Amino acid sequence: MPKFSSISGSLLMTICRRMACRNHPTAVRFYCNRSTTKRAGPLTQYKDLVNQGKLQHDPDQEKVALELENLLGRLQQYEKDMEEYHVKLAEWENMRENERHRLLVEEAEMKHQGGMWTSMNKHRSKFTEKLMFRKKPENVEPGVGKWVSYLNRERKLDTVVGARPTAPPAPKGLYLFGNVGSGKTMLMDMFYSSTNGIIKHRRRYHFHEAMLEINVRMHQIWKKQVEEKQFQSSISSWIRNLPFDSSVKEWLAEEEKYKEEVQFKNILPAVADKFLFDGQEEHRGASVLCFDEIQAVDVFAIVALSGIVSRLLSTGTVLVATSNRAPEDLNQDGMQREIFLKFVEKLQGHCENILIGSEIDYRRHIAKQFVDQNHFLWPLDGSAGEDFQKMWLEATNESGMQIISETIPVMFGRTLEVPESCNGTARFTFEYLCGRPVGAADYIAIARNYHTVFISGIPTMSMRIRDKARRFITLIDELYNHHCRLVCSAASSIDDLFQGTEDGRLFDLESFQFETEIEGSKLRRDVLAEGSVSSVGAPSGIISMLSGQDEMFAFRRAVSRMIEMQTPIYLEGVRSLHPYFQRQLQHS
Repeated sequence: MPKFSSISGSLLMTICRRMACRNHPTAVRFYCNRSTTKRAGPLTQYKDLVNQGKLQHDPDQEKVALELENLLGRLQQYEKDMEEYHVKLAEWENMRENERHRLLVEEAEMKHQGGMWTSMNKHRSKFTEKLMFRKKPENVEPGVGKWVSYLNRERKLDTVVGARPTAPPAPKGLYLFGNVGSGKTMLMDMFYSSTNGIIKHRRRYHFHEAMLEINVRMHQIWKKQVEEKQFQSSISSWIRNLPFDSSVKEWLAEEEKYKEEVQFKNILPAVADKFLFDGQEEHRGASVLCFDEIQAVDVFAIVALSGIVSRLLSTGTVLVATSNRAPEDLNQDGMQREIFLKFVEKLQGHCENILIGSEIDYRRHIAKQFVDQNHFLWPLDGSAGEDFQKMWLEATNESGMQIISETIPVMFGRTLEVPESCNGTARFTFEYLCGRPVGAADYIAIARNYHTVFISGIPTMSMRIRDKARRFITLIDELYNHHCRLVCSAASSIDDLFQGTEDGRLFDLESFQFETEIEGSKLRRDVLAEGSVSSVGAPSGIISMLSGQDEMFAFRRAVSRMIEMQTPIYLEGVRSLHPYFQRQLQHS
């Protein structure tokens, strides 16, 4: 007999509609609407849920909740201090830019009055001219003169304008690590929800989403640089209106262009400066980054995370992160060791490392209270298929909308065909989602667009289909991170879904690669070059060598999350937490 829910899909959807986040926090992921609801502090949330019987008390979790509560208190003053700092910084930057323009104009006047752009051959003897050419260094690199001029000008600005305002010291963040189901993500999300209304600039990323966002930002900066190069002949209005001849104006334009090139020479700091802010946002106040599942899966991840996270920490961003490993243990294979060690040093200098040492998987503990309420239907040779179809029809008929096929945007101009969809609910086969060369970007697009996802025909996974298994794990991560409702038909129970690890590593590079256009691939090689990896050697350098322990952690995490996703308490949060419903609230 197949194992299936005794509660119909219709009734569960009704439950989701009636539950409001402020009254019914979700188990394990107990945070409320990430953007619109102001919440109590993490410790208060945690104690309330324990008192309600929705969480089992754990001393390690309570300790972390207390640390996060204390950090939240420090952030309130830090936000005010950073607002004052950014006002002073903006004034300093304006003064410095105005002074820099003044210095440039002075230099331009000297060149103009000195007749730098007239024919000097008429006033030189051939002997002097030959002497000048003989003494001209033959090995001077192009741009060295501009670099010297740029540095001299910066030194003058330091003297005239004064030193950059000193930023207030940032509170130390937290780096939480521990076993599957120990509550790391739950506690981080409690903290994140608590920062609403306190910290304006805040972002929460899962590893896959962060890597894709980095690629998008890199691509945008690269395209901007290309566009600017196409208009090199254009001259800024402030230069065009100066009373100099065209040659002097061209010199000024070249100096301005060189300054921009210096500032954009390293693309990662430029990405970091935009990582937490929307295009129109003004950067004033503190910033917080919550980063779920920090990993060091390949060279790109190490180089990109090191450059961006280090930059954010150096400029005052407070980091709260989760991982299965301590920082020093992230890079088991020693890839780009020098860069990685600097990254670890930066993390340890700006975060308190806290081990959540519980061996209990609390997702399983909570799920035991709801053993009869299951959306994971198995085995395939029973009546699971019929029950799966029944739940699909209940979910789609209730909406009163027609089932259609549609195309959704992914990233970098790509799209994904969705064979069956209806009013925020979509249906796929396992082979369609995991048997083709798709990756995290596709799964994020699905998770953002559909609050309920049906997946049929999930096989028992072993090393023989390790590519499909790895994609499936990535898919579950994204559905969970976006708080989707998941309905499955499978060949075996959740606990028996992943079998065997002796005959090879269950790892597929495709699931960690990030789809880009042709020029996007060039960007990735450019960043890898910073890690001393040539463009020729990049593909082999990217290949991750995850240990068996890493793989087993990924399996356990996927199983643990699927178990939690079957509980009605998790389902209560779909309506309030999923982006589909949040978009509806914003437009209502």
